[in-house]
Amino acid sequence: MLKALPEEVELFRDRAWRREPEARVETAADGEKLVEAAGFCATMTDARRPGPSLYVAVCGRRDAHMPRNVQKDPESSLTWVLKDELMRRGRVYYAKLTKNRATFVARRLVPHFNALWGVARRAEGKALSDDARAVLKVLRREWEMATCDLREASKVTERPRFTRALDELQRTLKVIPQEVLYEPWFTYIWALSEGRFAEELSQKVGREEALREVARAYLEGAGMSLRGELAKVTGLSRPDAGKGNHALVREGYAVRVEDGVYRLADFEERLERL
Repeated sequence: MLKALPEEVELFRDRAWRREPEARVETAADGEKLVEAAGFCATMTDARRPGPSLYVAVCGRRDAHMPRNVQKDPESSLTWVLKDELMRRGRVYYAKLTKNRATFVARRLVPHFNALWGVARRAEGKALSDDARAVLKVLRREWEMATCDLREASKVTERPRFTRALDELQRTLKVIPQEVLYEPWFTYIWALSEGRFAEELSQKVGREEALREVARAYLEGAGMSLRGELAKVTGLSRPDAGKGNHALVREGYAVRVEDGVYRLADFEERLERL
């Protein structure tokens, strides 16, 4: 059973996910290009977790590890600054998505993420908690609000409950942080996701198509995915991740190397072009 990636696949990922010094991310525009190329991208993960990462791309090396004292680390600090700038620019989707991981998503994949993790308005009464619905009700009236004002207006005043409600609304693609302020105090400005991504969130995408396109986006940059890797990176269940990969094999886009291991059908040609 294949347990480690061949070096040529690691090289492919180095180039696709900007894990090389000469290709590292240094500006918000660079970060947007990374997200667009990768389809979706974690924010502050390091080499211990698979998948594209803004932090690893800022470091420009595949073995990047987050230091314990991130406040004094220039690469961690730059990643945080770029995260804020990407959020403000609003050209890519940003929120805590599956497993509460801060994630960037390219606009073209927002409909597919919504198909997999979003909640239709008619289903909110059953799918969302009372606290989440209370916060959402306020934002639908006000459209945007700072954290402290939103907590008071929603009457979800206990900080842990309010945080859980916001996390729930982010996971279901209802709410995004669209701005962060540091003066006179630190706060996020929260807004409805549809305010920035109305067109993408209104598109109807079937679940099978969504699974296939999320799998395609990952394999496009990964070159090859090991057993369970797509599920670990995206938060999909293993059966759902398998459905996405199987669809790519049927299409001829991917080949099955062994049980649970998939590779781009034209991997060698793509490697030569990178």
